[in-house]
Amino acid sequence: MDKKSIIQFIKFSVIGVSNTLVSLVVYYIFVFIDPSLYIVGNTVGYAAGVLNSYFWNERFVFDRKGQSHLKGIFKMYMSSIFIYLLNTGLLFVLVKYVSLSEKIAPLIVAAVLLPCNFLINKFWTFRQRKKDNSR
Repeated sequence: MDKKSIIQFIKFSVIGVSNTLVSLVVYYIFVFIDPSLYIVGNTVGYAAGVLNSYFWNERFVFDRKGQSHLKGIFKMYMSSIFIYLLNTGLLFVLVKYVSLSEKIAPLIVAAVLLPCNFLINKFWTFRQRKKDNSR
């Protein structure tokens, strides 16, 4: 990885912590109400974290000057749906089959999926098109 990508990954990770906090606050509200709502809490929390992620990553990590917000948000949600499916599947397996606590499992899932999420966002969601200078 080049220096720019390393700096982006660090910024992405810091913002990821805030996304995780947003997601977990919502998640734990649902689990506090009823532990069996962990999948619902994960879904609602994840959606809140995605909005937080788009806002901060667009401004501070991937420098998306001049690009459509609508297209960016669409791509963010499409990539997030993929990550969400991985997230929820892993969460389900860890809680149901590995018997990990529903309070600890989302932290492990977040750490495992961080690099995958970064790469998808860097190379698809926030990808900058090269300007054609040959014209």
